[in-house]
Amino acid sequence: MKRFSIFLLLLVFYRAEAQYPLILSQRDQAKVIDELLDDRLKNLLPKLMRREGFDMWVIISREYNEDPVIKTMLPATWMAARRTTMLVVFDKGADKEVEYLAVARYDVGKIFKRAWDPEKQPDQWAQLGKIIEERNPKKISVNNSPSYGHADGLSANDYQMLLKSLPKAIQKNVVSAEPLAVSWLETRSEKEMVIYPQICHIAHEIIAEGFSNQVIQPGVTTSEDVVWWYREKIKALKLDTWFHPSVEIQRMGNDDSIVIVPGDLLHVDFGITYLRFNTDTQQHAYVLKPGEIDAPDFLKEALKRGNKLQDILTGNFKVGKTGNQILADSRKQAIDQGITPSIYTHPIGYHGHAAGTNIGMWDKQNGVPFTGEYPMHWNTAYSIELNATVTVPEWKKDIRIMLEEDGFFDETGFRYIDGRETELILIPK
Repeated sequence: MKRFSIFLLLLVFYRAEAQYPLILSQRDQAKVIDELLDDRLKNLLPKLMRREGFDMWVIISREYNEDPVIKTMLPATWMAARRTTMLVVFDKGADKEVEYLAVARYDVGKIFKRAWDPEKQPDQWAQLGKIIEERNPKKISVNNSPSYGHADGLSANDYQMLLKSLPKAIQKNVVSAEPLAVSWLETRSEKEMVIYPQICHIAHEIIAEGFSNQVIQPGVTTSEDVVWWYREKIKALKLDTWFHPSVEIQRMGNDDSIVIVPGDLLHVDFGITYLRFNTDTQQHAYVLKPGEIDAPDFLKEALKRGNKLQDILTGNFKVGKTGNQILADSRKQAIDQGITPSIYTHPIGYHGHAAGTNIGMWDKQNGVPFTGEYPMHWNTAYSIELNATVTVPEWKKDIRIMLEEDGFFDETGFRYIDGRETELILIPK
């Protein structure tokens, strides 16, 4: 029988042994999403606006050309903006409640209240201009940004239409909302961080199941078979992913076959999307040779070097410190300790490669322009993504220990949201 046919049979007769945390129904997911959003709008956004010095935020998006920010403010049952959706957030002062208006035909969720009647004023842009003029904000912040695509969602046409709708006297008050938009996207609420560990745990369970003899038959299964098993598993669990996973093989010698065999060191890069949040994880597994009950010591030691590099990096996290400062300090410490590092850590949350403090890129180990100069804040989440190159005399070559785990940084320090890999996954277990 051909190898691929055997793998299909393995899938057909496979029975899942992993015990996944509860994955909510679509209806219950919508309830959770809306509760988290309402909490963020009421309790988080006013603080961020005052911290960043903005009294008005205007978010405009057209259907099929969605602003990345507006998608995080729509209720769960809104899959996208409708026609032209305009949201206005106005801070009337420290002792007053923030005003949330929807210049749209309907309320947008529970918080943004309808502020336009097309029967009385057919011109939606004129109504937006009237609302802004009446409130006379010091800053009319909009989503245009030279540094973050996440904060650059206002189209050129809508920007011009906004200016035309405003009296010339206040057009000068239109400014970039970049600091506010980035803060909104990067900051995790207390309620979100109750839920995020379970999302990361689901991702870890899927990785472990894929790296097991329930899925991998050495000598038969290929790395691509495992990649597509992960894609199918995500769909079977009614989850989504924000990128196509990858599975790579490192082994002794120069054999570049993608068929997995005993003695292989496997690597996976994998993420899911659930309840609007993303995960991003890279882990390693070792395929036991006949008679082995554990991975070779040289591979276990290599993993420890990767863990040490993680510790060095997260030990440099400090509020107000930029990503480039953290990168430079961490690389120096690692090199001084005999580790060959490559660090490319990024924020995670509503987006996989999210807005916030970037700490290196794989091709920018001397610092990242713009986003690397953004200072670190409390209550932010990161994918601790990096690799350590390790010389393995037993294989007469260098290997890379490529690790990525999601973590959270607050006043208590840094912690991994659902732990990290400190021991190689063994196949079979």
